[in-house]
Amino acid sequence: MAIAWGHMREPAAFPMQNQTTESLGVWMPTPVRSLHCPPGLEYLTQIDQILVHQQTDLLEVVFGIEANNKYEIKNSLGQRVYFALEENDFCTRNCCGPARPFIITIVDNMNREVIKLFRPFRCSSCYFPCYLQKMEVQSPPGVPVGYVIQNWHPCLPMFTIQNEKKEDVLKITGPFIICDCGADIDFEVKTLDESLVVGRISKQWSGIIKEVFTDADNFGIQFPLDLDVKIKAVMLGACFLIDFMFFETSQHQKRQRGTWR
Repeated sequence: MAIAWGHMREPAAFPMQNQTTESLGVWMPTPVRSLHCPPGLEYLTQIDQILVHQQTDLLEVVFGIEANNKYEIKNSLGQRVYFALEENDFCTRNCCGPARPFIITIVDNMNREVIKLFRPFRCSSCYFPCYLQKMEVQSPPGVPVGYVIQNWHPCLPMFTIQNEKKEDVLKITGPFIICDCGADIDFEVKTLDESLVVGRISKQWSGIIKEVFTDADNFGIQFPLDLDVKIKAVMLGACFLIDFMFFETSQHQKRQRGTWR
């Protein structure tokens, strides 16, 4: 499937996580809705990057009990665009750990459910290439707009972004070694022939205290401004899948290993 990218450029650096603005904590103003845009996704038509902040849960920090993940999703000005909440039961969270299936509901500033993410229970090992990770993205809930498919590779994390017709649109490639040790970790978003980097999903270093004692992670997502708004929503879903697959480690497990990740 061909996509017109407009004027492409090398992805710029994300804002620093400690950046303060007058609009911090304020909801992004609601844009005028387009007739061809799913309700709630009009926010994504005006931005080319978003920040995802996982909220720290006191129950996890003190007792090491896994709670449902919650995320604030903001624009580059620090204005909240969406809020996301995992829907899961106690046994699934604490028995299946990061491999658990989940539903994540994303709401806008009017508390409308605008996106639903569905991750079934599947394998992520290269030894089971026929049953790798998959996520369905719906917007509005009940209407699929795309999929995130893990691709088999013996060394690299690789994914394909698909549209609602299950046609390949973009590729995502992660680093050979994922080491959360003082630097950002980039997953590059590329064209299908992998000749051009058009964006990225970055796990951002949050500081040693937060990294050691919690599993609350910060991410930045960058994409072309003129990218199909539905594919932007699918890229947001890919960010959550990457978080669970590579960075969702409970602080209790960290203490047992005596390491950060």
